[in-house]
Amino acid sequence: MNSIHDGQIPQEIDAATGLPIGPHVDPAPAPRPERIVLDGQYCRLEPIDAKRHRDELYAASTPPDAARRFRYLFEEPPASLGDMDAWLAKAEASKDPLVFAVIDKRTGRCEGRQTLMRITPEHRCIETGSIYWGPAISRSAVSTEANFLFAKYVFDDLGYRRFEWKCDALNAPSRRAAERFGFTYEGHFRRAVIVKGRTRDTTWFAMVDDDWPKLKEAYETWLDPANFDGSGQQKTSLGELTRAALERRV
Repeated sequence: MNSIHDGQIPQEIDAATGLPIGPHVDPAPAPRPERIVLDGQYCRLEPIDAKRHRDELYAASTPPDAARRFRYLFEEPPASLGDMDAWLAKAEASKDPLVFAVIDKRTGRCEGRQTLMRITPEHRCIETGSIYWGPAISRSAVSTEANFLFAKYVFDDLGYRRFEWKCDALNAPSRRAAERFGFTYEGHFRRAVIVKGRTRDTTWFAMVDDDWPKLKEAYETWLDPANFDGSGQQKTSLGELTRAALERRV
Protein backbone atom coordinates (compact mmCIF):
# COMPACT_ATOMS: atom_id res chain seq x y z
CA MET A 1 0.00 0.00 0.00
CA ASN A 2 1.30 3.44 -0.94
CA SER A 3 1.31 6.35 1.47
CA ILE A 4 0.48 9.98 0.70
CA HIS A 5 3.56 11.57 -0.81
CA ASP A 6 3.91 13.99 -3.72
CA GLY A 7 0.22 13.75 -4.53
CA GLN A 8 -0.09 9.97 -4.40
CA ILE A 9 -3.32 8.56 -3.02
CA PRO A 10 -3.09 5.58 -0.62
CA GLN A 11 -4.53 2.58 -2.38
CA GLU A 12 -4.93 -1.16 -2.43
CA ILE A 13 -5.95 -3.47 -5.24
CA ASP A 14 -9.41 -4.98 -5.05
CA ALA A 15 -8.96 -8.75 -5.40
CA ALA A 16 -12.37 -9.18 -7.03
CA THR A 17 -12.04 -6.52 -9.76
CA GLY A 18 -8.35 -5.65 -9.99
CA LEU A 19 -9.23 -1.98 -9.52
CA PRO A 20 -7.43 0.38 -7.11
CA ILE A 21 -9.39 1.15 -3.94
CA GLY A 22 -8.73 3.12 -0.78
CA PRO A 23 -7.50 1.39 2.35
CA HIS A 24 -10.08 -0.02 4.73
CA VAL A 25 -10.95 2.12 7.76
CA ASP A 26 -13.18 1.61 10.77
CA PRO A 27 -16.58 2.88 9.54
CA ALA A 28 -17.86 3.74 13.00
CA PRO A 29 -18.83 7.44 13.21
CA ALA A 30 -16.86 9.83 15.39
CA PRO A 31 -18.54 11.47 18.39
CA ARG A 32 -20.06 14.90 17.87
CA PRO A 33 -18.21 17.74 19.58
CA GLU A 34 -19.71 18.84 22.89
CA ARG A 35 -20.20 22.12 24.68
CA ILE A 36 -17.15 21.76 26.90
CA VAL A 37 -14.34 24.05 28.01
CA LEU A 38 -11.01 23.61 26.21
CA ASP A 39 -8.23 25.07 28.34
CA GLY A 40 -4.71 26.04 27.27
CA GLN A 41 -1.74 28.12 28.44
CA TYR A 42 -2.75 31.37 26.77
CA CYS A 43 -6.45 30.98 26.08
CA ARG A 44 -9.58 29.14 27.08
CA LEU A 45 -12.40 28.17 24.73
CA GLU A 46 -15.83 28.27 26.35
CA PRO A 47 -19.22 27.36 24.86
CA ILE A 48 -20.79 30.67 23.87
CA ASP A 49 -22.97 32.09 26.64
CA ALA A 50 -24.93 35.32 26.20
CA LYS A 51 -24.85 36.24 29.88
CA ARG A 52 -21.12 35.68 30.28
CA HIS A 53 -19.76 36.85 26.93
CA ARG A 54 -22.18 39.48 25.59
CA ASP A 55 -20.56 42.75 26.64
CA GLU A 56 -16.94 41.70 26.11
CA LEU A 57 -17.63 40.08 22.75
CA TYR A 58 -19.55 43.17 21.64
CA ALA A 59 -16.57 45.37 22.58
CA ALA A 60 -14.17 43.05 20.74
CA SER A 61 -16.45 43.05 17.68
CA THR A 62 -16.77 46.83 17.36
CA PRO A 63 -13.25 48.27 17.03
CA PRO A 64 -12.71 51.23 14.67
CA ASP A 65 -11.75 48.83 11.84
CA ALA A 66 -14.70 46.46 12.40
CA ALA A 67 -15.91 46.78 8.79
CA ARG A 68 -12.55 45.54 7.54
CA ARG A 69 -12.39 42.70 10.06
CA PHE A 70 -15.89 41.49 9.12
CA ARG A 71 -15.50 42.00 5.37
CA TYR A 72 -15.09 38.28 4.57
CA LEU A 73 -17.47 36.93 7.23
CA PHE A 74 -21.07 36.07 6.38
CA GLU A 75 -22.44 38.62 8.87
CA GLU A 76 -21.89 42.34 9.46
CA PRO A 77 -20.36 43.68 12.67
CA PRO A 78 -23.02 44.30 15.33
CA ALA A 79 -24.34 47.85 15.13
CA SER A 80 -25.84 47.68 18.63
CA LEU A 81 -26.15 45.46 21.67
CA GLY A 82 -29.51 44.43 20.24
CA ASP A 83 -27.71 43.05 17.18
CA MET A 84 -25.29 41.26 19.50
CA ASP A 85 -28.19 39.75 21.45
CA ALA A 86 -29.84 38.48 18.26
CA TRP A 87 -26.59 36.89 17.09
CA LEU A 88 -25.95 35.31 20.50
CA ALA A 89 -29.46 33.84 20.65
CA LYS A 90 -28.82 32.00 17.38
CA ALA A 91 -25.30 31.00 18.41
CA GLU A 92 -26.43 29.54 21.74
CA ALA A 93 -29.16 27.48 20.05
CA SER A 94 -26.97 26.16 17.24
CA LYS A 95 -25.46 22.68 17.26
CA ASP A 96 -23.77 23.13 13.85
CA PRO A 97 -22.02 25.49 13.83
CA LEU A 98 -21.04 24.93 17.45
CA VAL A 99 -19.82 28.28 18.73
CA PHE A 100 -17.06 28.87 21.28
CA ALA A 101 -15.91 32.11 22.91
CA VAL A 102 -12.16 32.75 22.95
CA ILE A 103 -10.98 33.92 26.37
CA ASP A 104 -7.61 35.63 26.77
CA LYS A 105 -6.27 34.11 29.99
CA ARG A 106 -4.08 37.15 30.69
CA THR A 107 -7.16 39.33 31.17
CA GLY A 108 -9.99 36.84 31.53
CA ARG A 109 -11.87 38.70 28.78
CA CYS A 110 -13.73 37.27 25.80
CA GLU A 111 -11.88 38.64 22.77
CA GLY A 112 -13.33 36.59 19.92
CA ARG A 113 -15.24 33.52 18.81
CA GLN A 114 -14.82 30.53 16.51
CA THR A 115 -16.86 27.51 15.54
CA LEU A 116 -16.76 23.86 14.71
CA MET A 117 -19.04 23.41 11.72
CA ARG A 118 -20.06 21.14 8.85
CA ILE A 119 -19.77 18.37 11.41
CA THR A 120 -19.90 15.02 9.62
CA PRO A 121 -19.36 12.23 12.18
CA GLU A 122 -20.04 9.42 9.69
CA HIS A 123 -17.01 10.48 7.62
CA ARG A 124 -15.06 11.85 10.61
CA CYS A 125 -14.73 15.21 8.89
CA ILE A 126 -15.15 18.61 10.55
CA GLU A 127 -14.40 22.25 9.74
CA THR A 128 -13.36 25.31 11.71
CA GLY A 129 -14.97 28.52 10.54
CA SER A 130 -16.87 31.74 11.29
CA ILE A 131 -13.71 32.83 13.08
CA TYR A 132 -13.52 36.31 14.55
CA TRP A 133 -10.45 37.15 16.59
CA GLY A 134 -10.57 40.73 17.85
CA PRO A 135 -7.63 43.15 17.82
CA ALA A 136 -6.47 42.14 21.31
CA ILE A 137 -5.74 38.55 20.22
CA SER A 138 -5.39 38.41 16.44
CA ARG A 139 -1.92 37.37 15.26
CA SER A 140 -0.97 36.31 18.80
CA ALA A 141 -0.26 33.24 20.90
CA VAL A 142 -3.91 33.38 22.02
CA SER A 143 -5.38 32.94 18.54
CA THR A 144 -2.74 30.39 17.57
CA GLU A 145 -3.48 28.31 20.63
CA ALA A 146 -7.23 28.69 20.01
CA ASN A 147 -6.76 26.89 16.69
CA PHE A 148 -4.47 24.33 18.32
CA LEU A 149 -7.05 23.53 21.00
CA PHE A 150 -9.65 22.85 18.31
CA ALA A 151 -7.30 20.61 16.33
CA LYS A 152 -6.24 18.74 19.46
CA TYR A 153 -9.87 18.21 20.47
CA VAL A 154 -10.86 17.09 16.98
CA PHE A 155 -8.02 14.61 16.44
CA ASP A 156 -6.96 13.44 19.91
CA ASP A 157 -10.28 13.43 21.77
CA LEU A 158 -12.91 12.85 19.09
CA GLY A 159 -10.94 10.80 16.55
CA TYR A 160 -11.79 12.77 13.41
CA ARG A 161 -9.74 12.07 10.30
CA ARG A 162 -10.00 15.44 8.59
CA PHE A 163 -10.03 19.05 9.86
CA GLU A 164 -10.90 21.69 7.26
CA TRP A 165 -10.32 25.42 6.84
CA LYS A 166 -12.13 27.29 4.06
CA CYS A 167 -12.07 30.97 3.21
CA ASP A 168 -12.87 33.57 0.59
CA ALA A 169 -10.22 33.15 -2.10
CA LEU A 170 -9.60 36.92 -1.92
CA ASN A 171 -8.93 36.81 1.83
CA ALA A 172 -5.14 36.75 1.74
CA PRO A 173 -4.65 36.96 5.55
CA SER A 174 -6.88 33.90 6.05
CA ARG A 175 -5.00 31.94 3.38
CA ARG A 176 -1.70 32.82 5.02
CA ALA A 177 -3.05 31.84 8.45
CA ALA A 178 -4.21 28.46 7.15
CA GLU A 179 -0.76 27.67 5.78
CA ARG A 180 0.96 28.95 8.92
CA PHE A 181 -1.30 26.71 11.03
CA GLY A 182 -0.30 23.66 8.98
CA PHE A 183 -3.38 23.24 6.80
CA THR A 184 -2.54 21.99 3.30
CA TYR A 185 -3.97 23.80 0.27
CA GLU A 186 -6.38 21.55 -1.60
CA GLY A 187 -8.14 23.65 -4.21
CA HIS A 188 -9.96 26.69 -5.52
CA PHE A 189 -13.74 26.38 -5.90
CA ARG A 190 -15.14 28.92 -8.36
CA ARG A 191 -18.48 30.68 -7.77
CA ALA A 192 -18.92 28.62 -4.61
CA VAL A 193 -21.26 30.89 -2.63
CA ILE A 194 -22.86 34.34 -2.53
CA VAL A 195 -21.89 36.48 0.46
CA LYS A 196 -23.36 39.92 1.15
CA GLY A 197 -24.66 40.09 -2.41
CA ARG A 198 -21.30 39.31 -3.99
CA THR A 199 -19.90 36.21 -5.60
CA ARG A 200 -17.26 34.32 -3.66
CA ASP A 201 -14.72 31.80 -4.82
CA THR A 202 -13.65 29.56 -1.94
CA THR A 203 -10.18 28.25 -1.16
CA TRP A 204 -9.99 24.90 0.65
CA PHE A 205 -7.34 23.76 3.11
CA ALA A 206 -7.24 20.74 5.42
CA MET A 207 -5.09 18.77 7.81
CA VAL A 208 -5.63 15.05 8.26
CA ASP A 209 -4.96 12.58 11.02
CA ASP A 210 -1.74 11.33 9.40
CA ASP A 211 -0.36 14.90 9.55
CA TRP A 212 -1.46 15.62 13.10
CA PRO A 213 1.26 14.02 15.26
CA LYS A 214 4.00 16.07 13.57
CA LEU A 215 1.87 19.22 13.47
CA LYS A 216 1.00 18.80 17.13
CA GLU A 217 4.70 18.66 17.96
CA ALA A 218 5.24 21.84 15.92
CA TYR A 219 2.50 23.67 17.82
CA GLU A 220 3.79 22.53 21.19
CA THR A 221 7.30 23.70 20.27
CA TRP A 222 5.99 27.10 19.18
CA LEU A 223 3.69 27.56 22.19
CA ASP A 224 6.44 26.65 24.68
CA PRO A 225 7.34 29.81 26.66
CA ALA A 226 10.99 29.05 25.84
CA ASN A 227 10.22 29.98 22.22
CA PHE A 228 9.68 33.63 23.23
CA ASP A 229 12.29 36.14 24.34
CA GLY A 230 11.96 38.64 27.18
CA SER A 231 9.94 41.04 25.02
CA GLY A 232 7.56 38.31 23.87
CA GLN A 233 9.02 37.97 20.38
CA GLN A 234 9.03 34.49 18.89
CA LYS A 235 12.38 32.81 18.27
CA THR A 236 11.10 30.33 15.68
CA SER A 237 7.95 30.97 13.65
CA LEU A 238 5.08 28.53 13.60
CA GLY A 239 5.15 28.61 9.80
CA GLU A 240 8.72 27.30 9.81
CA LEU A 241 7.79 24.54 12.21
CA THR A 242 4.63 23.41 10.40
CA ARG A 243 6.33 23.47 6.98
CA ALA A 244 9.14 21.32 8.34
CA ALA A 245 6.59 18.96 9.90
CA LEU A 246 4.72 18.48 6.63
CA GLU A 247 7.98 17.97 4.73
CA ARG A 248 8.61 14.96 6.97
CA ARG A 249 5.59 13.12 5.58
CA VAL A 250 6.41 9.54 4.63
